[in-house]
Amino acid sequence: MTKQIENVSAFLESSLTAFHARDNVKKILEENGFVPLKETQDWEINEGGKYFVERATSLIAFSVGKLERYAFKIVASHLDSPAFKIKENPEINTEGLITLNVEKYGGGLWYTFFDRPLKIAGQLVLQNEGRLETKTVEASFPVTIPSQALHINREANDHFAVNLQTDVLPLFGLNNGESFLQSAFPNEENILDYDLFLVSAEKPYLFGKDEAFLASPRVDNLTSVFATLNALLSCAESNGICVATFLNHEEIGSVTREGAGGDFLDKTLRKMNFALRFDDNEYDKALATSFCLSVDNAHALHPNHPEKSDPTNHTKLGDGIVVKKHADGAYVTNALSLAVVKTVLNKAGVPYQNFFNRSDAKSGSTLGVALLSKVSVLGADIGMAQLAMHSACETFAVKDYHYLLDGLTAFYSSEIEIDNETVVIE
Repeated sequence: MTKQIENVSAFLESSLTAFHARDNVKKILEENGFVPLKETQDWEINEGGKYFVERATSLIAFSVGKLERYAFKIVASHLDSPAFKIKENPEINTEGLITLNVEKYGGGLWYTFFDRPLKIAGQLVLQNEGRLETKTVEASFPVTIPSQALHINREANDHFAVNLQTDVLPLFGLNNGESFLQSAFPNEENILDYDLFLVSAEKPYLFGKDEAFLASPRVDNLTSVFATLNALLSCAESNGICVATFLNHEEIGSVTREGAGGDFLDKTLRKMNFALRFDDNEYDKALATSFCLSVDNAHALHPNHPEKSDPTNHTKLGDGIVVKKHADGAYVTNALSLAVVKTVLNKAGVPYQNFFNRSDAKSGSTLGVALLSKVSVLGADIGMAQLAMHSACETFAVKDYHYLLDGLTAFYSSEIEIDNETVVIE
């Protein structure tokens, strides 16, 4: 395993929830000289500076290059993945066995969460001397959702549908009189509330001939997050402003104050503009020549079910970055923006492949559509091919991560000058 893939694996394993992913991103940024800013304060930023700002679980980082050409190069990805969220008063006592009442977060492949280690993790809200403070936490022990034995559920191999109220209750412990919070977080006091999740604790592992593949929880979309972060770290000499947008709540529609449907990116870009002493007219001109990559993974052709893929556009593991288009606007890409991406990738020698859904299948979407409805710039949807999307353990080809990192680095390093329907790329 190369050092780069070791780092990806460590990030996937430790970023149990969006809270953990945000904290990990923040730590890496601070280690690399990025200065924290606050939405509640005035900003002082300068050419050559590196900064980040948080809003709840989301974070936007940016580096200010030479401003001879004032424009934004934006890459957006999301921090959250499907999981189970633990309800209030979750304890269910069944003959002395304690299970937890949960509800789904996002659209998971729920049967894959059975019979494997799961971690309780997320954020607590604590009261401390009149202050409400948040703390990212994980329980010290795993739990699991046990399947019914085949002897009891004889139809399980023929047609089993997961009931989200009765089938997915994790086995937490034997009844010892302690509450769920006391047992899970015995060292925490004055807990007023929580956003706690049940997430896959499977360790990432390489598999296949020549260790070509990596399987892990949260491949969608933390591989995009980690590649974006590392591409940003390498773009200090770029002209314009390189922006990395890490947002929460994509899996539940993005319509929150910290999601792509909120105004976090718009407000952040405007505060940059104000701090750099530009007026609204300059800001509008900058947006008109800016570009955004929405980075989220895509379905690879499944070797056991190739018929599920588009008949003329086979997206394959190991064949390069995926570029996405959709006639009904599930992605922000059009012919011009896709041509920009292809030109950047061709210049960098990074392979790419087209992704289209089957015409008789419902398309998923990404955070790009929500994001660019608030910040109107030319944009495209790209990502990495993967299998088992939204499973408790997903798969991608190792070489595709390298392609994605190289492609995002090339994007940040490129000069993209847009004049309506004419684009010059250097």
